[in-house]
Parts: sequence; C-alpha cells; structure tokens
Amino acid sequence: MNEEQSPEAGQKNTGLKRIFLAAGYSLSGLVAAARHEAAFRQELLLALVLIPLACWLDVTSMERLLMITAVFLVLIVELLNSAIEAVVDRIGHERHELSGRAKDMGSAAVLVSLLLTAYIWGTALYGLL
Repeated sequence: MNEEQSPEAGQKNTGLKRIFLAAGYSLSGLVAAARHEAAFRQELLLALVLIPLACWLDVTSMERLLMITAVFLVLIVELLNSAIEAVVDRIGHERHELSGRAKDMGSAAVLVSLLLTAYIWGTALYGLL
C-alpha cells in the first residue's frame, strides 16, 4: 500500500511511522528502477565507478563535491524520467503528441544532466593535467 493513511483508523500516519513508510516506498522505487530500467542500471554502474574515483583524485574539496553531486543529479533525473515514462505508458500506449512530448522532455533532461556531469568532470580532470 502506497498511501500514508492507516486503513484501520482512516487517519494519516505521522512522525517516525510516516518517515519509515516513506523510506520504504523510496527504497521500493529504487529497486523498481534497478529492475526495470536499463538506463538507470547503467548510470548506477557509472556512479559506482565515478564516486570512488572522485574521492581518490587529487582535486579540491569543492571540485570533489561538484563531481559527486553531478553524478547523483544524473541518477535523480533518470528516476524522474522513468517515472514520467511509466505514467505516460500507464495512461495508454496509443501515440499522442503530448505523451511523446513529455517523454522527449524527460529524455532531454537526462541528456542535459549527463552533459553537465561530463563538463564538470572534464573541467576537474583538465585541471589535473
């Protein structure tokens, strides 16, 4: 059940219970993305390589922060893109201009996040030369 209401009492969960339920739903979303989205798996693998690399490289703390943040941004945007695609597909598989536009915009957001990450990493690595 993905609602914040207790079925018995009909009242909203609050406090720690709500936080634990929300964390469980978030974990379910990450697992679903890893199972069903090849792009997310590829970007997750990239993150597992790049984040330790950023910690190992001789860069400033600010550069390291930017490098790691950019990698997480790619994962976040990919999750949002996958959610958009799932909702559009749930509505229907017939072709519609707005559905296509929504999917294309989500894909464009992923591309922009990847380009930003490449720029940040390229700039930091160039500084090491």
